[in-house]
Amino acid sequence: MCEFCHRHGEGKTWYLQAKHYGEDLLADLKRRDYMERFFVRPERHRRGVDSLQRLDRLPAVVRRLVTRTIASRMKRRHYGQVVPLEDVERVFDFVTSIVRLACLCRHVTVGPEKRYCYAVALVPKGGERIRILREIDAKYILGPETAGLETLDKEAALALFREHENEGLCHTAWTFETPFIGGFCNCDRSDCLAMQSTFWHQVPLILRAEYVAEVSPALCGGCRECLRLCQFGALRFSAAVKKVAVDPRLCYGCGVCRAGCSRKAIRLVGRATVPAAAGLW
Repeated sequence: MCEFCHRHGEGKTWYLQAKHYGEDLLADLKRRDYMERFFVRPERHRRGVDSLQRLDRLPAVVRRLVTRTIASRMKRRHYGQVVPLEDVERVFDFVTSIVRLACLCRHVTVGPEKRYCYAVALVPKGGERIRILREIDAKYILGPETAGLETLDKEAALALFREHENEGLCHTAWTFETPFIGGFCNCDRSDCLAMQSTFWHQVPLILRAEYVAEVSPALCGGCRECLRLCQFGALRFSAAVKKVAVDPRLCYGCGVCRAGCSRKAIRLVGRATVPAAAGLW
């Protein structure tokens, strides 16, 4: 299991525990202050990622030290983990509020309002999460006054998550002062600032999922539709045998590749059961 499960999950999957979504955690003034500052002046996040280009030019030993420091700090504050659709559904089973928001990363990277983020709560209408956003007047997150917020039921939200999978987006859970989980986003390497940090600059801000994808050679038809959906370069096609295989060392376990497989040749298995991937987070 990942370090968050060991530290915050008592040996169980940490993001499947309702206590990490509780309103009582928002009574922490430090957490509230961090959330308020996070959503104010979003251009700061773009500058933060751009500054990592300077880190890329440092000597390797210095770069590793700085990278570890940044990652350690972010794990305490705002950190993500890849979550497959079935685990998102499990979370939606126990939360009582799902509110769709515009994505802060897309606001910074592509401009127009793109609603890929979902605030989840154990109380109706988003509780304190939404009240905090309204108090800081984050129009780029809440959308135009005429559109307001989109409050969704479980089935409507899951339908949108399936659409995001067809776009090749992976689902991620995000903390605000760990272990409090503020919501879920749907990310890609082009527009997500955390993924840019992780993959362009080797500053990991996203944990791999608790799973790894596995392809059944007997079922794979070699169509390669799954390849176009993989954000992580973990799928390989053999021209000789006309089959796809997974490199478990690269797989983040999002399961999005399954959306492109009409033959249901891909499944997720526990990361701990795959020796090549068991220690990779």
